[in-house]
Amino acid sequence: MALEKLFLCSSSAFITLQAFQLYNLLGWLYVCFIVTYLLGWLKLRPIANAMVFVSPLSWFNIFLYLTILLSKVTYAQTSSGSATASDSNTTTSYRPIFTVPSSADNGANLLPNVYDSQAVNPQSVCPGYTASDVVRTPYGLTATLTLAGAACNAYGTDIETLNLTVEYQSADRLAVKIVPAAIDASNASQYILPAQLVHEPTVDADADTTSLMNDLSFQWSNEPTFSFAVYRVSTGDMLFSTMGTKLVFENQFIEFGSPLPENYNLYGLATSMALTHSTSIPVTTNETNATADYISYSHGVYLRNAHGQEILLRPSNITWRTLGGSIDLYFFPGPSQPEVTMAYQRGAIGLPVMQQYWTFGFHQCRWGYQNWSVLDEVVNTYEQFAIPLETIWTDIDYMKEYRDFENDPIRFSYSTGQDFLSRLHASGRHYIPIVDSAIYVPNPDNASDAYTPFTAGNATGSFMTNPDGSLYIGDVWPGYTVFPDWLSGGAGQWWIDSFKAYYDNVHFDGIWIDMSEASSFCVGSCGSGNLSMNPVHPPFSLPGEPGAVVYDYPEGFNLTNATEAAAASSSSSVQAASAASAAGPAPTTTTTPSYLRNTPTAGVRDINHPPYVINNVQGDLAVHAVSPNATHADGTEEYDVHNLFGHETLNATYNALLNVFPGNRPFIIGRSTFAGSGVYAGHWGGDNFSKFLYMYFSIPQALSFSLFGIPMFGVDTCGFQGNSDEELCSRWMQLSAFFPFYRNHNDLSSISQEAYVWSSVIDATKTAMSIRFQLLPYMYTLFYLSHSTGSTVMRALSWEFPNEPSLADADRQFLLGPAIMVTPVLVQGATTVDGVFPGIRKGEVWYDWYSQQAVSAAPGENVTIPAPLGTIPIYVRGGYVLPMQQPAMTTTEARKTPWSVLVALGLEGTASGELYLDDGQSVMPNATLYVELTAANSVLHAFGRGSFNDTNPLANVTILGVQQSVSNVTFNGMSVGSGVEYNNTSKVMTITGLNNATANGAWTSDWVLAWK
Repeated sequence: MALEKLFLCSSSAFITLQAFQLYNLLGWLYVCFIVTYLLGWLKLRPIANAMVFVSPLSWFNIFLYLTILLSKVTYAQTSSGSATASDSNTTTSYRPIFTVPSSADNGANLLPNVYDSQAVNPQSVCPGYTASDVVRTPYGLTATLTLAGAACNAYGTDIETLNLTVEYQSADRLAVKIVPAAIDASNASQYILPAQLVHEPTVDADADTTSLMNDLSFQWSNEPTFSFAVYRVSTGDMLFSTMGTKLVFENQFIEFGSPLPENYNLYGLATSMALTHSTSIPVTTNETNATADYISYSHGVYLRNAHGQEILLRPSNITWRTLGGSIDLYFFPGPSQPEVTMAYQRGAIGLPVMQQYWTFGFHQCRWGYQNWSVLDEVVNTYEQFAIPLETIWTDIDYMKEYRDFENDPIRFSYSTGQDFLSRLHASGRHYIPIVDSAIYVPNPDNASDAYTPFTAGNATGSFMTNPDGSLYIGDVWPGYTVFPDWLSGGAGQWWIDSFKAYYDNVHFDGIWIDMSEASSFCVGSCGSGNLSMNPVHPPFSLPGEPGAVVYDYPEGFNLTNATEAAAASSSSSVQAASAASAAGPAPTTTTTPSYLRNTPTAGVRDINHPPYVINNVQGDLAVHAVSPNATHADGTEEYDVHNLFGHETLNATYNALLNVFPGNRPFIIGRSTFAGSGVYAGHWGGDNFSKFLYMYFSIPQALSFSLFGIPMFGVDTCGFQGNSDEELCSRWMQLSAFFPFYRNHNDLSSISQEAYVWSSVIDATKTAMSIRFQLLPYMYTLFYLSHSTGSTVMRALSWEFPNEPSLADADRQFLLGPAIMVTPVLVQGATTVDGVFPGIRKGEVWYDWYSQQAVSAAPGENVTIPAPLGTIPIYVRGGYVLPMQQPAMTTTEARKTPWSVLVALGLEGTASGELYLDDGQSVMPNATLYVELTAANSVLHAFGRGSFNDTNPLANVTILGVQQSVSNVTFNGMSVGSGVEYNNTSKVMTITGLNNATANGAWTSDWVLAWK
């Protein structure tokens, strides 16, 4: 009897609590039921001879208790908390999940001004400016710019007076700045980009002497209004000029432009695929000299402005339009792309971060790895098929209902994870989780919904607010969320503390930052007043949910898999018809769309709908993003710094990982970047598609990010959205093997596309990975040079061979450093690929990687190269020496293998190369080693300097392009003997058996290899 009373009290209390959490009315109904029963107003007959409980209330409570438990499991399966319909191991949810209506992410209907026939042309109505009070300074000049007539107020309020500052800051940088004369605390964030957010170049310490060598000249005029031009002194070429146009400078609109030379080539503008980025623009001018040799000159232009902007390219000119900020321009004279890029990185944005050695291994990820056991199986399967795997990643599946810094307690429990990660790390592998850029706000009506990262961040004022000071609450994967305020005093330390606390539970090795534009699935603070509904489902179907099943396949899939393609097409049609039926009948009449057009109000900024509408992908600035009126702790509005959110997130994450791993280089891959983000992180190309077209796009994307100073770049290999297939994945796995960041990743509910899924992809992957692993020392050295000098890792052919005009738009081939050329197949069904061999006219020699023979090609010839499925044409450039190591299952094991040296002799029989070594992980290594290798006159020298000790011996040396047989080979004066082979057909000499002579390490001492 006492047991039954205890059960009745505890079960009634539990049911009461659960009923109130579900709906208040249900809670009160149950309380009324209990009260009437206890008062005897509700007569229930006792159960005679019951073996357990006599009271009917006990059995009623058991029924309710089991019903609640079943409901919790059911709701968890349909929740947005990370599970597909097939995954029953989800976390629990205390009530059904509310789906945010799709209309929540609808903004105003806007027409970009470039398409608006009613739009005002500011060049027609604005007066321009007049320069006065011109004063010469030690490094340039200053002047005052005053409106040359009545204010036009075309897309904002005209600024009456501006200050012009021109500085020759170094031998390779000229700065031109135009800002409002009247700036104070009330408006500074509208115009001035703080140096603590984005590096601001200043006059170099040695500018007294170096600026005199600057090859740029600044000239200005007041005819008919103020304009300026920048010339290259050595050639007299005009590189940039606003002459013939008017300067427009308003509080929400700036316009200036410049003519472009005939047949110009312009690189480095971010595309719609490269989410958020601002960078320099190298412009190449084509000229010929008196001997009719083609000469190419390049210069760079960098606009340091974080406001929304639009760059209009026309056949003969370029126009910048921004929604605020200032004109903060930097010019780099070149005269070639390498000089432009190095000057841009060294002097304007900062040098790229040095990566850890293991980050150049192969990475595997997907949205849809349901638990630790699945990760374990993926790792084991790669091992089973002997495919190298360095790092396993998790998308948002691992999170507790998509919340940062918390694992799902069932599917990704900390205890199981610790066991998995200890085995993973013991094998020399690594683990990286995703972290999104929004923090879940717990439901105030649900005590069990407590969430420490939010509580801690809110207590330190770490989140953006609405203009009235309340929290700005948007919608991201976990539901209604807040967003870190990187301008507040507390967010940085809160972010550090969150990562340190999470690392105590999960020993990750790097971090993947996503949703960092910052992205939000609704317009405005849609969560304000709605937190009692949290967690909520996004306003769209997740992949795999009804109506969003993935049936898409690559181009040509119907040719190679006709039956499967037909079935997918049929299912896709049924799904589309169902969606159309649910949407209702289409309108029978058409109406002219109505657009919101704002007229400027003097002295007032409309930040949510600025009068000038830029041609961005979303239209309304608040669609799929944090709204422009979100406010930071110092009063700055998101309108003025939105493009910096991803950059600042990477900065904060870099500092956090320095605290988690003191002394080690943080490894971070981020989605949204800005000029200078490469100082902290690498970048992946975003959510691409499983299409051959997107595989091709990955090359110009990568080359652009080389110019941006973010060399650690890669894409979702085999495609993220849609289903991949055997042919596409085979080609793409081989192509990406020559990108610095090498990761396979795809979408929830798409078919699996790991490298082991198709037999031919296994073989193709192993072939490409074998080459990649041999080249890892070369790639690591390229990154050291990029980190220390600003040189590029992936390169366009035209950058390395600027005097060949046919290469200006070559973006289907690329160079990895100066020595390796990649010519991939990018078209479905192709078994050959056309490629050019640059420099042939000037005596350049190219060697086929596989046959090691010199390529026979005419200057400018587009050679058809055999490339059956499983083969990617790779070529070694003559004149280069490549230190290499052997393939292994991980980079850790590869670093323990013997060395080999590949010498590709140039036309004159010479070659050179370099090698950088350190511990592969430290920010400030205790020891380093730099080796120079030079070949000339049938002698190969290796000279090292530094104290890093690598004990791996030198196993062999292969020399390409040896034109005649060799009778004698010596190593440090000692005859090599029987370990020499020479192929008279391929002109290749191989020297083996050097292990004993270098038993203490290939680079422990200098050596000389000679042949004759």
